[in-house]
Amino acid sequence: MTQDLELYRPNVGVVLFHQDGRVWLGRRAHTPGPHNWQFPQGGVDPGEDLETAARRELAEETGATAATFLDRTHDWIAYDFPANHGGAKALRGWKGQKQVWFAFRFEGQDADFNLVAQHPPEFDAWRWAFLDEAAELIVPFKKAAYQRVVDAFGRFAAPRGVE
Repeated sequence: MTQDLELYRPNVGVVLFHQDGRVWLGRRAHTPGPHNWQFPQGGVDPGEDLETAARRELAEETGATAATFLDRTHDWIAYDFPANHGGAKALRGWKGQKQVWFAFRFEGQDADFNLVAQHPPEFDAWRWAFLDEAAELIVPFKKAAYQRVVDAFGRFAAPRGVE
């Protein structure tokens, strides 16, 4: 499937790996479950380097800054907003979002996480989880994109059941 990526909002996503191979997931504030957990992500400012944007979004949404670069996806991973989405980005004419994803190894302590580092906060809770859980916990319209991220960064992940 060929997509006109000009219709997609530029965005970055971050998979933050714990030293044990689990990943950081945040529960979206004011969003009912069960599909309300996701990785940090956000828009790219005009002229902003993608890794810089990823580190900025990570800091803004989680408070974490101690992270070592592991890898990134090299192609855009796009998803469409659902027809009934009606969010601010869709109302501004975007068909969906295109994302470059970054994998970082967390080098800090759990106490470094500050979900109110940005106001209003994106997340109201967080947890360490297994990478392959993420596609099950995200809103369904992002599931295929998350599966591509899981496939891209699986080599850094702990297998489910190993803590």
